[in-house]
Amino acid sequence: MNTDLFDYHLPQELIAQHPADCRQNSRLLQISRATGALQHHRFNELPQLLRPGDLLVLNDTRVIPARIDLQRMTGGEIEGLFLRSLDGGRWQVMLRGRGRVRSDELLRFRRRPEQGLRLLEKDPEGLWTVSPEPPLDDPHQLLKEIGRMPLPPYIRRSAADADDLQQEDRQRYQTAYARSDGAVAAPTAGLHFTPQLLEELRSMEIEQAFVTLHVGIGTFRPVTAERLEDHQMHSEFYSLSDESAEAIDRARSQGRRIVAVGTTSVRVLETVAARGEGWQACQGWTDIYIYPPYEFRAVDAMITNFHLPRSTLLAMVSAFAGHELIMRAYQEAIHQGYRFYSYGDACLID
Repeated sequence: MNTDLFDYHLPQELIAQHPADCRQNSRLLQISRATGALQHHRFNELPQLLRPGDLLVLNDTRVIPARIDLQRMTGGEIEGLFLRSLDGGRWQVMLRGRGRVRSDELLRFRRRPEQGLRLLEKDPEGLWTVSPEPPLDDPHQLLKEIGRMPLPPYIRRSAADADDLQQEDRQRYQTAYARSDGAVAAPTAGLHFTPQLLEELRSMEIEQAFVTLHVGIGTFRPVTAERLEDHQMHSEFYSLSDESAEAIDRARSQGRRIVAVGTTSVRVLETVAARGEGWQACQGWTDIYIYPPYEFRAVDAMITNFHLPRSTLLAMVSAFAGHELIMRAYQEAIHQGYRFYSYGDACLID
């Protein structure tokens, strides 16, 4: 498919820069695959829109404060993004700043200058393998102390209000049920849930199961290839527990719906289903790429935010609901002034 089919114009003012005052008060556009109907709701109406017996599958990854401020020995400033730990105590990071950094260069943490990162090797995608000096046993502990939340580039923070908003972002760019450190971007469909809403859903016999997928840097990368199928998908670590596998298997055998909360949960469910080994605990790395046409094996309904033009996420929801319906829904959301992207409003595609 031509990637241009997944382009659309979004007015700048509809890109949400801050979360809603209350998580569950975001708007919710219900998109019916069966009838093509579009209905406008608030997210706190979700219990009435789902069915008793539905199984919600949520991604419990936790966003780490992965943005780090570094300084060259010459005084030049470098912004880094921690991506993941590698063997031998090394890290994989993305670096950005003026001037070209070089292998064997030592960058110091601006907020902890006694700690640094030795640059080892740059891969073809521009990502660096680095070695902490002195060595660190737990990068997450350091990041919690000096790191910043890795907001996507379309959310802007001025220097004047950055410190105050960092406190807001540390709380709100995180789901209420996050528990497994490792993501460098939030599973944003989950940002709308509160503990109270989750409890209300349980009281209405809407079951919940959790999977883990550590959202990676590929989330920020648009499809640049002319043909959608030529895009190279990124890999992300996923995990499915015994308890969740049993809940999913039970729901499938009983004919109940699986409702994936977010495209990241979809990636886990469809990855496991494609293995063809039944619903059992597993973990690994997935680079599953879902675009039209695709036959979904595990997902019956989906809750998701509004996605960027020319993105793999927009391709996924188009595969689920149909390209024409999704693009019509997006135009309706724009016309109605919905808020888009990470801190924006949501869709229920059923």
